[in-house]
Amino acid sequence: MGGTEDRNTRGTRAVHAALPEPLRDAVDEFARHLASVRNRSAHTVRAYVADLVSLLDHAHRMGCAEVAELSLDTVRSWLAKQRTMGAARASLARRAAAARTFSAWAHRGGLLPTDVAATLASPRPQRTLPTVLRTDQAALLVEAPTRNSTSPTHPTPDDHPVDDHPVDDHADSHRTADVHPTADGHGTAGGPVAAETGDGAGADEVVAEAVRLRDRVLLELLYGTGVRVSEACGIDVADIDHGRRVVRVRGKGGRERVVPYGSPAQRALDEWLRRGRPVLVVPGSRDALLLGVRGGRLNPTTARQIVGAYAQATGLPRIGPHALRHSAATHLLEGGADLRAVQELLGHSSLASTQVYTHVSVDRLRAAYRQAHPRA
Repeated sequence: MGGTEDRNTRGTRAVHAALPEPLRDAVDEFARHLASVRNRSAHTVRAYVADLVSLLDHAHRMGCAEVAELSLDTVRSWLAKQRTMGAARASLARRAAAARTFSAWAHRGGLLPTDVAATLASPRPQRTLPTVLRTDQAALLVEAPTRNSTSPTHPTPDDHPVDDHPVDDHADSHRTADVHPTADGHGTAGGPVAAETGDGAGADEVVAEAVRLRDRVLLELLYGTGVRVSEACGIDVADIDHGRRVVRVRGKGGRERVVPYGSPAQRALDEWLRRGRPVLVVPGSRDALLLGVRGGRLNPTTARQIVGAYAQATGLPRIGPHALRHSAATHLLEGGADLRAVQELLGHSSLASTQVYTHVSVDRLRAAYRQAHPRA
């Protein structure tokens, strides 16, 4: 997946470089606005910039040489072209939102005489119910790293050498591009221990155990708190309040929230901090809680691969971290948690985003009824 993202990024840069200077400058200013003024995540900025570059490239091909020449008809024809090329409704909705955001910004800044995209309608995205594990399946997955003596096989390890990864915006379908394409977090164990001990085989064993402890913490946090994968990767050691058993996470738009975790996660954290993290830590690790085998902050693509590999190894469907978030929310609601409390836990700005889990719970209840009730 990472390789595809890199190719897409390179393609966007090439198209951006070919734009007339006024359009190119507008893209750059808009990106700075999103990052510094709107405080959008690096993932969101990249997605909106890619959409804008595509729009302005289309406009340029239609004779537009500067932003002031952009029209609603041009934006609509761009979206129509995207639709004929097979773009999903969710992608079209996001691209329409990017066009509206750019149009409003350009009008406020005097680049557009009117807000041309203000009346642009978005296709309603098709909402599909999320993948949800049963409670026994979730437990099987979360306990997999320390139940087995070996970790699943992954590609060559890679991680961020410094604490600079972005917070991505949503689900596993929106892969963050600010990661290396061959990231993994398992595999060869050169790392700091091998360098210090000079004992390759012994170092491999020590690092492998540290990796299993880290993986257990990752899975416990994803399911036990319902945080997004990039939020989990962004946690620092100082964000953990062991006494109150809560963790501070940074979500969309840099918004912070505090979420509780349970005793299994506490035990996993204690083991990781005592026996795992010291094995992988290097000066560049800074305060990052979860580390890759090179000592850098664990990145979201690595985390996705870890979850998918353990799911496959335990006989579950190959799922991503967001399935654990979905499962946590659904199990909370099935256990009687208040919808508003789940909204706050997940960091949803809108209750509508949380309400999808009520549909999941009702569907599961209906299925159980059909299976078990004699009058079904």
